[in-house]
Amino acid sequence: MKTRRILGIDPGLNRTGFGIVELRAGALHWVDSGVIRVPAGALPQRLQTILRELGRVIAQHAPDEASVEQVFVNVNPKSTLLLGQARGAAICAAVGADLAVHEYTALQVKQATTGYGHADKTQMQKMVQRLLGLAAPPASDAADALACAICHAHATGRPRAVAQQLAEHGAATARRGGRKSVRSAWAALAGGK
Repeated sequence: MKTRRILGIDPGLNRTGFGIVELRAGALHWVDSGVIRVPAGALPQRLQTILRELGRVIAQHAPDEASVEQVFVNVNPKSTLLLGQARGAAICAAVGADLAVHEYTALQVKQATTGYGHADKTQMQKMVQRLLGLAAPPASDAADALACAICHAHATGRPRAVAQQLAEHGAATARRGGRKSVRSAWAALAGGK
């Protein structure tokens, strides 16, 4: 199986998270993650910061493809429009580096990472930590970006290590007389039970 490096992006006008994972021999491995802090100022300069800094991340780590969360329509149309522009700058950074860009809804990202489409930020951070074997939970924006990358890895072929963890936790849950669902196995895995 060919090694694939996936860049996940969590776009934001104030903070843009990025996370890079490698899918190698059927298992996910953390490469890098962080948050691009976008300074206050005029919108064009803020978008330029996102474009430039993501370009640097791409140049440094040479991912094979990118994954980004789709914008959901917020109650506030102005906020949705601004987020859409930040997302556009992030997509342009990836496309400008000749990366294929894959898009997923927040529900899909949460489902692929935690097994529950309405997981909260803490659940996402803990599950990303567990799935990638990190010493501590990543910052929220970085965790969301890593979750986008994990989602894409799952969408294009579930990593063997994750499937094995789910099977082990599902079997342990069943032995304790609990539910046998994948959702409960994911919840147990995320909670360290």
